[in-house]
Amino acid sequence: MWNYNFYVYIVTNADKSVLYVGVTNDLSRRLYEHKGNKGKPHTFAGKYYCYNLVYYEHFSHIEYAIAREKEIKKWRREKKDLLVESVNPNWNFLNDDVID
Repeated sequence: MWNYNFYVYIVTNADKSVLYVGVTNDLSRRLYEHKGNKGKPHTFAGKYYCYNLVYYEHFSHIEYAIAREKEIKKWRREKKDLLVESVNPNWNFLNDDVID
């Protein structure tokens, strides 16, 4: 199998009250999509204005990325918060670091 770039990521809204966990093969594009959906009620991230990146992990195989996304989605909010804080203790928005 070929190695590619896949990302599991967490985005939040401006006041950091809602988290969205996703997986993508193009993090920059996906962040643009989330921002373009802001305020649109037909998507969870859009409905809650979740487009600020606070966490991401890189994977070379989609199977591992999907498994990790499913694992994180099952966690309680407190555990997700600890994961974000383990690499981003101030909950800085990382969009500018990854957008092309």
